[in-house]
Amino acid sequence: MNSFFAVGALAVVLAFCGIGDRLKQMSGGNSSGNASNSSGTGTATAKDSTEKPSLTASQQSIQDSATEVKWDDQGITFKVPSGFAKMDVKKESFNYGSPATGFLIASISVMPDSFPADVSIKATYDSALEQLKQGKYKNVRWLEIDGVKGVEWVESPPEEKDGIRRHQWIAFRKYQGQNQQLNIILSTDQTKFDKQDDAFAAILYSLKAAKG
Repeated sequence: MNSFFAVGALAVVLAFCGIGDRLKQMSGGNSSGNASNSSGTGTATAKDSTEKPSLTASQQSIQDSATEVKWDDQGITFKVPSGFAKMDVKKESFNYGSPATGFLIASISVMPDSFPADVSIKATYDSALEQLKQGKYKNVRWLEIDGVKGVEWVESPPEEKDGIRRHQWIAFRKYQGQNQQLNIILSTDQTKFDKQDDAFAAILYSLKAAKG
């Protein structure tokens, strides 16, 4: 039964990320400031170099005046500006925000110990570069936040006038004996996104995550 569950969990994650085919191709080999102003993210030829957040003056100001909120079950904290109210916090999900400010949506997926996290995150990066080529993403880069390496991207404006636009970061960590995928999404409708861009970056880059 445990083997069946592990296989099922893996299939769900691959379907969610859209990287199943890429993982098949890679499984036999070795894994190896604001996204909008980082070098090398404007083209699909970006190198696999990992950056760390470098806040602009505006982002730093937002972060300095923000309030720290805690996700106790996961040993994670964020700093959120005023207007980002607590919505729902559970063991594996953490939601703050409002229609006026946008939303912080964080989730934890617990993977089997055998899940190939390194291969998965590399495939996530490659898949994001494909989205960048197609114009669906504005920026893509490897980004390390508080010692955790992940993939960050910012979506391009959607075709729909009232469509949702996202700033997202996906990573893996070991925590309390678990192999966890972290998925952090900052989102709002596209009419408000540019106004909230600095706030979203300030929130994401404030993340502190316990490890081990």
